[in-house]
Amino acid sequence: MASTGDGPVAADEVVFEQVGHVATIRLNRPEALNAMNRAVRDGLMTGLERVRDDDSIRAAVITGTGRAFSAGADLKERARGDSDRSGGPETVLNGLPKAFYTFDTGKPLIAAINGLALGGGLELTLACDLRVASKEAILGTPEITRGFFPGGGAPQRLPRLIPKALALEMLLTGDPIDAETARSWGLVNRVVDPDEVMPTAMQLAERIASHAPLAVRANLELAHSTADMTLDQALRLSSLSRWVVGQTEDAAEGPRAFVEKRAPEYKGR
Repeated sequence: MASTGDGPVAADEVVFEQVGHVATIRLNRPEALNAMNRAVRDGLMTGLERVRDDDSIRAAVITGTGRAFSAGADLKERARGDSDRSGGPETVLNGLPKAFYTFDTGKPLIAAINGLALGGGLELTLACDLRVASKEAILGTPEITRGFFPGGGAPQRLPRLIPKALALEMLLTGDPIDAETARSWGLVNRVVDPDEVMPTAMQLAERIASHAPLAVRANLELAHSTADMTLDQALRLSSLSRWVVGQTEDAAEGPRAFVEKRAPEYKGR
């Protein structure tokens, strides 16, 4: 995986860049519509681990090179039997902790959907917290039409993001939807012109990264972890999180900066 602040390295399947507190992870197999082979999956996981472990990174944007976000699994690799699912059930089960769809960076992820997002590509966007889509984007779960099913979280996440009937229609027919339909169903946050996808995603990421990192993380964790709780349980956990965050230096810095009429300088402490 390339790591650069000056632009992509074409030979690398995944390019990692960081500007300020925002990282960008870009799938870089445009000739294959950014289909996910082993190298792409490994590079993606390396990038996500870096987002998790680097305290200077407060938010990340994931996108693709060319006209696709990702067309999903590399079916040619799968047909050859040399994918990471070729070693039997134990290989898949042992690989789950390292899979992008179960990996928790603890920081907001934004999918900049610049084009096709199918199969594993769509599931990568579902593993993100916010989604910005090009007007030309196409989203879908076509696995059922190829004799298998989405193994990267779509059957679990889609019904949690959109009405169940609509999720089942996508999953069981394999038919794709366009960006405007995705927005009307609540699957994406914004639909913009193709040349505005990355600027819009970066603007969102930079806005989030400007806030106190521990408060952002607490909001993110509460939103994800309380979905199956009763309201009373969720509110009790929220009270605890609010107290903990309130003890941080950043919690004192915010009001102080307001009184002093200046921008806050959050340090994640």
